[in-house]
Amino acid sequence: AFFASKVEHESKHCNGKGFQRPGHSAFDRVYTANQNCGHAYPTFLAVLWCAGLLCSQVPAAFAGLMYLFVRQKYFVGYLGERTQSTPGYLFGKRIIFFLFLMSLAGILNYYLIFFFGSDFETYIKTITNAISPLLLIP
Repeated sequence: AFFASKVEHESKHCNGKGFQRPGHSAFDRVYTANQNCGHAYPTFLAVLWCAGLLCSQVPAAFAGLMYLFVRQKYFVGYLGERTQSTPGYLFGKRIIFFLFLMSLAGILNYYLIFFFGSDFETYIKTITNAISPLLLIP
């Protein structure tokens, strides 16, 4: 909602109708940042859901909240210079990768239980609970 309201504000601020305003850099930056966030959202939801379901809910929820804050930082950084959005983008990539690894660990644990009868769920949960605070390091 915040991203959409920023796009609407810039649209009204440009004194034009419609979304196609060639040559207005402020609107283009806001609109592009909104589109980038919208395109990354389905991937985020998929890995968040898989990580929470297959591995551990608490670190997945923590990483999900961190991702939302990071996307906010990316969006606000995109409104300034394009180089200001790079830290938010890289931080978001790292969180998505962490969620992907959690999903992969959950799938691997399932197959270890299925084929070998070995359950490593407690070890995986302990490791993910220990690693998730490291996501705060920029």
